[in-house]
Amino acid sequence: MNRIALIGIMVEESSAAVEINDLLHQYRSCIIGRMGIPHAAEGLSVISVVMDAPADVINAVSGKLGRIEGVSAKTVYPKSSKKE
Repeated sequence: MNRIALIGIMVEESSAAVEINDLLHQYRSCIIGRMGIPHAAEGLSVISVVMDAPADVINAVSGKLGRIEGVSAKTVYPKSSKKE
């Protein structure tokens, strides 16, 4: 069963951008939308990715993102799912 989730990504190393984009491209069929906000003064970028996929796929994406050097990722699920 698919779930809706938000993955919040903090990027501290701009060199990680290619690896992040490659990973998100692999899962593009599960991504509803994404938004990136650069904060040049802090040398940080924030990316929000909304996914509609099975929980194991969402967790895999979040885990793979978190293993990239200079990247932190956390996943948020809604408290209840209207799909149930």
